[in-house]
Amino acid sequence: MAILKVIEILSDSKVSWEDATKNAINKAGKSVKNIKSAYVQSQSVVVNNNKVKAFRVNLKVTFLVK
Repeated sequence: MAILKVIEILSDSKVSWEDATKNAINKAGKSVKNIKSAYVQSQSVVVNNNKVKAFRVNLKVTFLVK
């Protein structure tokens, strides 16, 4: 029987939501092993002076617990 755990991660990027997602997985992978999947729960942007300054994602990351 496999045991999986889910954690919630917030990440941002000045480039795109995709880049924010990749940044989150890369950073989480440095301390969390056996990541199996990630679900983008929400997306948002930071706006300043009517311009998008950052893209944000809220991820649910699932990993295998040994």
